[in-house]
Parts: sequence; C-alpha cells; structure tokens
Amino acid sequence: MTNMTADDTVTVRYIASDVPLTADFYVEHCAFERIIEGGRGFALLGRGRLRLALNAPGAGGGGTAGEDAPEPGGWNRFQITTDDLDRDASRLTGVGVPFRGQITDGTGGRQLVIEDPSGNPVELFEPNRG
Repeated sequence: MTNMTADDTVTVRYIASDVPLTADFYVEHCAFERIIEGGRGFALLGRGRLRLALNAPGAGGGGTAGEDAPEPGGWNRFQITTDDLDRDASRLTGVGVPFRGQITDGTGGRQLVIEDPSGNPVELFEPNRG
C-alpha cells in the first residue's frame, strides 16, 4: 500500500468483554501505560512502540454493533494507518480484496477491516485530523 503512512508504532486491536478490567490487566501485569480511556467501551494503551487498542463489543468504532459485531477472540487484528481511507478502499475494491463490513466512523477516526487471502482481518485506519 504505497500511500499509507509509515511510522514507528504498531497498533493491535483486541475486542474485550470488560475494557476497564482488561486495561487494568495490561497496565498492572504487562507494563503498558494508559494513553486514552474512553469509558467502558474503549482504551488505548502503550508499551514502547506498541499500541494496544481495546474495544468492547457493540461499543461503536472497532466494536461496531450489528450482525457483524466482533466478539473477543474473533476479530483481533493489527492496524495500518492511512491518510486517505476512501482512496484505499476504492483501490482495494478494484482488485477484489474482501471487506468485513463498511467504512466505520469511530471516536478517533475512520476504519475499514479487510481480509488477507487466508481470511485474517487487517484494519485500515484514518485518524481524525485536529
């Protein structure tokens, strides 16, 4: 993906049944720091250049509600940041890459989950500007 932004951080998103409890676990037992806490539905933790995004099922954004709502263990994925999600979605549609749902607007930006050839999810994320 030639136009995607590269930086030194890697973000992994996990769906968590209890976001505050799960965040506490990573902070207390795995040396993560709290970066963002969005109530019961979202937390962003950091450990060096690793970011761990925790979403509750049905909480919107990465925990989107509906028939395709993720559950713990089923939608774990890594995230690639892009500066133009619409452009990338259009290009990927043109080459037949399967999507899991549609582009979703969340608190921190917009996202689209695509599948690799084995069916593993990868999240494309366009952060809010400003």
